[in-house]
Amino acid sequence: MMLSSREVVKIMLLKRYMTITELAKKMSLETGKKYTRQSLSKKISRSSIDYDEINQIAKILEFKIEIVDLLEKKE
Repeated sequence: MMLSSREVVKIMLLKRYMTITELAKKMSLETGKKYTRQSLSKKISRSSIDYDEINQIAKILEFKIEIVDLLEKKE
């Protein structure tokens, strides 16, 4: 089952008891770019958020994103 970027961000926010407004403020402080609740919400809901931003969100919320090679043989 594939989750959308919107679903992934919502799950991370829920697990950290954080609002999108709080996340936008933290992202602005971390990146120097201006993020508002509305702009971040729109990016997430339209799935126009890029990998670097998803990675930044994960870092702020203290999650790790991993890429797993499904073709690699398990020993």
